[in-house]
Amino acid sequence: MSGKDRQKQLAREHYERQNQRRIEREARAKRNAIIGTSVAVVVVVGGVIAATTLLGGNGTSSATAASATPTTPANPSQTSTAAQPTAFDPAGGTCGYVADTAGGPAKNVGLPPAKVDTTPKTMTLKTNQGDIVIEVSAEKTPCTVNSFAFLAKKKYFNGSKCHRLGSDQFPVLQCGDPLAKADGKSQTDGRGGPGYRFVNENLKDAKYTRGVVAMANSGADTNGSQFFIVYGNAQLGPDYTPFGKVTKGLEIIDKVNKGGVITPGPDGTGAPKETVEIKDVTMSSKS
Repeated sequence: MSGKDRQKQLAREHYERQNQRRIEREARAKRNAIIGTSVAVVVVVGGVIAATTLLGGNGTSSATAASATPTTPANPSQTSTAAQPTAFDPAGGTCGYVADTAGGPAKNVGLPPAKVDTTPKTMTLKTNQGDIVIEVSAEKTPCTVNSFAFLAKKKYFNGSKCHRLGSDQFPVLQCGDPLAKADGKSQTDGRGGPGYRFVNENLKDAKYTRGVVAMANSGADTNGSQFFIVYGNAQLGPDYTPFGKVTKGLEIIDKVNKGGVITPGPDGTGAPKETVEIKDVTMSSKS
């Protein structure tokens, strides 16, 4: 092989490696840039503008075009000058919640108590479609469960509607935005929260299989009140706190899924035709 032929071969191999890396990056981004809340960010990559949130509210204002990763924080509250939430401290039995300074729409109810109860619990979502019972892991996700117990006591979720139903590729029902209209028209569904945020938990080897309940977020440690229930097997990276498992009522989600969405976004997701309204949320110690 001549020197010129060798150079051509090396150039071709280099191009093939670059192309393979690009394909892998795009596939990874499509898997991970699915579930988000809060503020949309405009990102310019390769001359293409993509409006992204990690698990956005609905198909029109969310992560439907998220094939790129932002290079700047998706949430102003994640900057180094803002107060940061802290993980569970076993010695003191406390979690550190902080105000969300991103400026998104919120139903403010104050901050959860720092002191956490880690005894096993069951959370029941009383909906217009029936009860959905979730066994939550206060031991593995103490800050998350403590937040839900606080919000349930404040009647925070009462009257809220699950605003986003997934697709075959993204089998989840997303709830927890107290301001969502879930009418297939609202451009702000999925941006509401409680006015505070807390840390990610239980991410090691996290899997999002049928029945798993996990937190939606807009980046690391930006958890608020939005969550999603998986009714299939969602191929997501370990970026969303899995804090419970449905033990009763999963057939309700299946029924809602069969009904489809009102106005599908580019990713096939949208507000469900079968409205799911949360009437009340209760948290009880597991018997």
